Amino acid sequence: MDRSTRLPVAFIGHGSPQNALGGNRFTDAWRDFGARVRPRAVLMISAHWYTSGTRVTASARPRTNHDFVSFKGAVSSFEYPAPGDPALARRVRDLLAPLPVALDDHWGYDHGAWNVLANAYPKADVPVVELSLDRTQPPAFHYALAGRLAPLRDEGVLILGSGNVIHNQEIGRNAWPAEPDGWEQRFSDDLLRRLTAGDHAALVAYEKLGPDAQLAIPTPDHYLPFLSVLGLQRSDEQPAILVGGEGSGINGLGMLSIALG
Repeated sequence: MDRSTRLPVAFIGHGSPQNALGGNRFTDAWRDFGARVRPRAVLMISAHWYTSGTRVTASARPRTNHDFVSFKGAVSSFEYPAPGDPALARRVRDLLAPLPVALDDHWGYDHGAWNVLANAYPKADVPVVELSLDRTQPPAFHYALAGRLAPLRDEGVLILGSGNVIHNQEIGRNAWPAEPDGWEQRFSDDLLRRLTAGDHAALVAYEKLGPDAQLAIPTPDHYLPFLSVLGLQRSDEQPAILVGGEGSGINGLGMLSIALG
């Protein structure tokens, strides 16, 4: 297929599960993106499926996982009944060969997935497959692995990464007197500068980006889906900001969302 039929790839800063219910500038941006991009299926790479080894959901009817304990009310019983796509799961496994990829019939849609999809595709009529993050592998592995999924973009599959480029729950939950002034803004500015310049090497080796990056990414799980999306960027594509990350209302949380292509 030519570039006109190639689907974009996007990273969504998903924030709280409550965002599944909509009603803010972040969810408005996700809805706008979904209205403009209509795939035959979605391949979701979520921060909340963090496994030993690589797995892909292969159920025809995945369940909705309520993988949290601190949120009550409507979101605690929220259902996202989108179908799965076993054929796409097998296609992902084949593209990643010879890496062992387990076809998983048990995992459903975690809140990193349904939180975003409920806004982008509220009718739940687009099939969805999830690909796990192998917690035993370094960041460069995830960046390179995603690149092998590039043919899917020309096969009608939208690849979405879901996480948060700034995700420090400790700072978000507890006052920290030693928190340096302005660290979130400095990190955001540096990340966007490197993203615009195509400096993937530095973004993959984020541990070397200094103390602000260490505060933004104390654990890799929410950052790795961003690296997966970068691994799918082609040389003729520039990043577009779907919504800036500031204004989440939670200290230590940056909800930047971007699209490529």
